Amino acid sequence: MYYEKKEENKVRCLLCPHRCLIAPGKKGLCKVRKNIDGTLYTFAYGNLIAIHVDPIEKKPLYHFFPGEKTLSIATPGCNFRCLNCQNHTISQVYGEEIFDFTKHLSPEEVITLAIQEHIKHITFTYTEPTIFFEYMLDTAKTAIKSGIHCSMVSNGYIEKEPLKQLSPYIEAANIDLKFIDDNLYREITGGTVEPVIRTIETLYNSNVITEVTTLIIPGLNDSKEYFTRIAEELLKISKEIPWHLSAFYPTYKMTDRDGTPALTLKNLRQIAIEMGLKYVYTGNILDLEGSTTFCPECKKPIIERLYYTKKRIKIKDNRCAFCNSLIYGKFQ
Repeated sequence: MYYEKKEENKVRCLLCPHRCLIAPGKKGLCKVRKNIDGTLYTFAYGNLIAIHVDPIEKKPLYHFFPGEKTLSIATPGCNFRCLNCQNHTISQVYGEEIFDFTKHLSPEEVITLAIQEHIKHITFTYTEPTIFFEYMLDTAKTAIKSGIHCSMVSNGYIEKEPLKQLSPYIEAANIDLKFIDDNLYREITGGTVEPVIRTIETLYNSNVITEVTTLIIPGLNDSKEYFTRIAEELLKISKEIPWHLSAFYPTYKMTDRDGTPALTLKNLRQIAIEMGLKYVYTGNILDLEGSTTFCPECKKPIIERLYYTKKRIKIKDNRCAFCNSLIYGKFQ
């Protein structure tokens, strides 16, 4: 799906903003979509490199059925080249031999597996769901027929039309908003910022429960000035969007940089709250306050968590049990 034929048997992929022009026998930047004699094929469809049962909070999704388990699935490949990728062994792949290590499951078989495990949620995650778009779309369509909820964790680098087609079948999403300028986006990920912000806005306005994660990297996006620019962009969309501030740990090609101090995350969280964002969390550190959902009106704790485990929830019919204020999200 989403490509056009060009001269000399080349094809233009129209799935993500890279819009790769691919010569015969070559692949796009994601390394899983290949031009074979002027037709673009996906190698990702149904070839799962990761299948795990996770707490929904681990995605992280804090405002989408807290305490539930989700079947997390991924194929190899990614349309970013993040220097700090924590899943680089499955996302940053270059040879087709990686598919020797995958397990093939049709969308129907994924649904059957979820039902067998008594799980009502499927999350497309770990690598980048955009690059296995057709498989994600078919699986999500099949899931709805069985009463199974679908969510995705994504870098947000997808074009408007495929996102528009996908949105009716995805109930929740967590999108990485890594930086707020193209220079850092290009240097660290190989992408640009505008398509990511557009994706967040599109999902939110499509009534998809939308959460955002920003990895706070010392020396790059941890200054107050830079951080407030990111917060301002989110506020332009909605102060309702839950924002996860996650600690960086040295990995992959960024082992020369220090990890994020817990105090930095706590301070930035307070800045975001003071700027008007209603739900701001810290991640990758032990911070009970930073993992608790507080009612924006009465300020009482309405969801308490320990790491990825829900301890207590005080929400009824999507409203605070204390003051009856409407809380953003979907809850039991």
